Amino acid sequence: MFDVTTVSREISGKTISIETGKLAGLADAAVTVTCGETVILATAVMNKSPREDVDFLPLTVDYEEKLYAAGKIPGSFFRREGRPTSESILSARLTDRSIRPLFPKNLHNEIQIVLTVMSADQENPPEILAMIGGFACLTISPIPFDGPIAASRIGYKDGEFTINPTFAEMDSNQLNMIVSSTKEAVVMVEAGCDEVSESVILEGFQKAQQANSQIIDMIDELRASVGKEKYEVAPIDPESLKQEEEISGLISEELTKILDKFPTRLSSEQSLDELKAEVINSLSSKYPASELGGAYRNVLKQKIRDRILQEGLRPDGRKVDEIRQISSEVNLLPRVHGSALFTRGQTQVMSIATLGSLTLKQTIDGVSPDDTKRYMHHYNFPGYSTGEARRVGSPGRREIGHGALAERAIMACLPTEEEFPYAIRVVSEVLSSNGSTSMASVCGSSMALMHAGVPMKAPVAGIAMGLISDPKGHAVLSDIQGLEDFLGDMDFKVAGTENGVNALQMDIKIKGLTEEILTQALEQARTGRLFILGKMNEAISGTNEDISPHAPKMIRISVPVDKIGAVIGSRGATIKGIIEETGCTIDINDEGEVTIGSTNGAMIELAKSQIENLTRELEVGDIITGKIARITDFGVFVTLMPGKDGLVRNEELGDIEQDDVEEGKELTILIKEVDRMGRINCSRRALFEGDDQPPVRNSYTPPPRSNNNGPGNRRGNFRDRNNRNSGSRPRNNR
Repeated sequence: MFDVTTVSREISGKTISIETGKLAGLADAAVTVTCGETVILATAVMNKSPREDVDFLPLTVDYEEKLYAAGKIPGSFFRREGRPTSESILSARLTDRSIRPLFPKNLHNEIQIVLTVMSADQENPPEILAMIGGFACLTISPIPFDGPIAASRIGYKDGEFTINPTFAEMDSNQLNMIVSSTKEAVVMVEAGCDEVSESVILEGFQKAQQANSQIIDMIDELRASVGKEKYEVAPIDPESLKQEEEISGLISEELTKILDKFPTRLSSEQSLDELKAEVINSLSSKYPASELGGAYRNVLKQKIRDRILQEGLRPDGRKVDEIRQISSEVNLLPRVHGSALFTRGQTQVMSIATLGSLTLKQTIDGVSPDDTKRYMHHYNFPGYSTGEARRVGSPGRREIGHGALAERAIMACLPTEEEFPYAIRVVSEVLSSNGSTSMASVCGSSMALMHAGVPMKAPVAGIAMGLISDPKGHAVLSDIQGLEDFLGDMDFKVAGTENGVNALQMDIKIKGLTEEILTQALEQARTGRLFILGKMNEAISGTNEDISPHAPKMIRISVPVDKIGAVIGSRGATIKGIIEETGCTIDINDEGEVTIGSTNGAMIELAKSQIENLTRELEVGDIITGKIARITDFGVFVTLMPGKDGLVRNEELGDIEQDDVEEGKELTILIKEVDRMGRINCSRRALFEGDDQPPVRNSYTPPPRSNNNGPGNRRGNFRDRNNRNSGSRPRNNR
């Protein structure tokens, strides 16, 4: 019934197999990729007719994590998967950015790649397998594609590289880098690092290409068996080349005059728009205006590229390795916990840091083992930042990707949860954009965190590198602006400290980059990064010693694991009582670590003392105020602490008449004896008699019990014992 073809390779001790011919037979191509017990279904479909209304490639890549893959039921109200998570969007972008430069430039047919996680073994990350599946689909399909390419994840620790590390191995790696490449050149890079050197990264590129070569051989083997003939793409219309020649002759002199003024973004856009209007008016009688717009952009792009390569002059007059003017400032907003403004040329970002209780860590519902995230960075890109009026809505894929990159750049320099027991959120508001806003967000985030009192290991800065290349040579550009991003061949973002690199992201518009260009770009980025760090240090050179008075103060204490139940109480009653009395947030993990937070230091100390008293061992001589729990003929039982009652016999009631005793009434008593069976005998009378009594220890009053006897909940900043925060630290030191 099925004509199944399978190819496989063992790569770094793991077998990766690709199978086609069994599933999704009506797609242009469909494959399943398997490693261990992780299985990905990848499909590719292209509409047969091009879209007439576009002059770009309408490509969509969707990455879908089905929670059944990990044996989970979604936690949403409807118990089904909803809109893509941020993690799914980031995974889809890895494939999209890898394949986009490898389609024909005049291909305008709608293409959709769908990557579905069908089974997840919680050991082998599915993202790389999904990328391989997408690449294999395009290679064997009739869709025009200049492949094959492959992808690998590279880990590095203590001088050793690992290929496609497991989740457990990724936790402790100093380098977590995904590289897409052909056999000859690198196509896409995404990395999170722990201040690693540029030489380690370059060696990682080599390791990735070696692994990718084996995967490419496997895909080529599959193509030889089942590959389909590619659809023909309409050739470039010679008429468009004629249009470009005429436009070039019309604007060459005027364009040189405009560029010689080294305009700002605003003035250049105005001048270039006026020039475009003149071109269309001059040639609209010969050619359609819609075609002239595209031809004009192509001519403009080539003229500026030639000027950079031949004269070394960039549109704003800078040299190829020159950084734009930088301004840094902190403490702009009075009520926030930390704030910073970073301006580089016409790019301006304000970053705001907020500190909160660990109960505010983000919970991630996915197929990977990670379940919480302590540090969150959110990037906002409003229309006014580019002088446009557009709808305000939820963040798009670009905003999610830029936010994640800046988040990754900072994470390596954050203190551990033990050193700084806070959940941390930074929001970067792009106020003005002319290129490299994500790297400006890195700089702003670093300064805002230091201003908020977060003990950063080192300041972090970022820079975006560009590339202009042709067969005769190339120029690597430092700190690219928007126009250079549009007309260039590369957008290579590098963030890190003075000691090394923390994050990388590289996208290209050509077929690949050689090792020579990558080496030059990394070295030029290092020089630029150090310059930017110097400018940032002029605004804030170190972390503030004190956090904002408006931020919650956090302390952490430890209690014996067997005493956790005493702190929580029956169905959370005890801890809820402490929360209600003190107004503190309290978080307990399975190791007995208790984090207490409040803006009121006195209330923190009160909550701390109550928890410590709940977990201490009762000893003879302790004076305790407890509530009468039960009355018997021979005495009363008083609750000394949750789960511990003491007996006060009738003759030990002292100044309390037996008729005045009632359940729930508070009684201050002294512990006289703890027998061999752990039974506690107490006395009220002994408080008023000085002879032959045991030494008196510190007194203690149990915390009030909450009136709400329901289970703990997050709104009360507490999870009951069956649902409390596990305290495990997710990978990548989040």
